[in-house]
Amino acid sequence: MLWMLPLTIFIFFYTRKLAIKIKNPFFNPLVITVLVLIPILLLTQTSYKEYFANVRIIHELLPYSVVALAYPLYELMPQIKARWKSILFVTFIASVTAMISGVFIAFWLGGNQEILASILPKSVTTAIAVTIAENQGGVPSISAMCVILVGTLGAIFGHQLLNLCHIKSAAARGIAIGSVAHAVGTARCIEVDYNEGAYSSLALVLCGIMTSITAPFLFPVIMLMLSLF
Repeated sequence: MLWMLPLTIFIFFYTRKLAIKIKNPFFNPLVITVLVLIPILLLTQTSYKEYFANVRIIHELLPYSVVALAYPLYELMPQIKARWKSILFVTFIASVTAMISGVFIAFWLGGNQEILASILPKSVTTAIAVTIAENQGGVPSISAMCVILVGTLGAIFGHQLLNLCHIKSAAARGIAIGSVAHAVGTARCIEVDYNEGAYSSLALVLCGIMTSITAPFLFPVIMLMLSLF
């Protein structure tokens, strides 16, 4: 199945080229690529396990792509240093709120502790999320799915929501999307505005660190609170 890797790359870059022309947030290259690949895999009777084994190199490059997002951050370092206190405060609140809101919604919908632990780190990048979920007794595959879903929704609807709220500051928009939509949202920010992308990269990194540190302490507290209901 050597055709899987080149086909995946071709579909993504072709849809990305179309997305640049169409300029519609709903025409997201990541989403369209997945929607095109699913029927192809079904028609060829290719299992996900087999597909993943043939395109694993893309997965292996994910950490490096996240690191590459730090370059815009480096260019705006003077402005970021001037606002570091407010940035730390906002990203901390965003990190904690993302974890609490996700767990409470999942609990309200009837999720058990394993599901709650899986959803807990939904707003950070995949590599961090699956580790946190596993350490808290969650299912890494569910966490990965939630991360992809949240990132995609953030990339599609994030800017629409910020425009609706009349938020125009590049720093505010970038931090808001980077805090909840991780690398997928950050990539979209870079496409829209370079400064937004820099702040989104910063929020992505800070929220990943903060979530990793606070999750082991916060999750037991949340479960204790939920046990009272």
